[in-house]
Amino acid sequence: MKRSLLCMAALLVAASAHAKLPAPPAPTDEAKAKAAETAAKTAWAAKVDSYKLCVSMDRAASNHFKTAAATGKPVKPAAANAPACADPGPFTYVAAVTPKPAEAAGAHSPAATAVSPPSKQAPAGAATPAKK
Repeated sequence: MKRSLLCMAALLVAASAHAKLPAPPAPTDEAKAKAAETAAKTAWAAKVDSYKLCVSMDRAASNHFKTAAATGKPVKPAAANAPACADPGPFTYVAAVTPKPAEAAGAHSPAATAVSPPSKQAPAGAATPAKK
């Protein structure tokens, strides 16, 4: 009896765990801009890490060549086609500016004063000319 109650309780817990969660709200423009800046900063940090690794590898290789030559061991020449370490420089991020629509930019033309009525319809009580 206890075993069947325990199994039913486990099934209820499992069923509630499979309930569908509501969809997350759509990201705002500020959240999108912050995510883009974070992605750019992460990419820059990866470039800086690669640069630091390249510099340390060059330093280790030059130390190896110097000590190997001093002890009289044969040394293979360094690869001539290895690219030089490229410093990524300081982090700079320029947010992409999306142009505002004309309505939001305040680019409306001023309203002109009315000189004539907007339509040339005859008034409802006026007689129309007879057709021939």
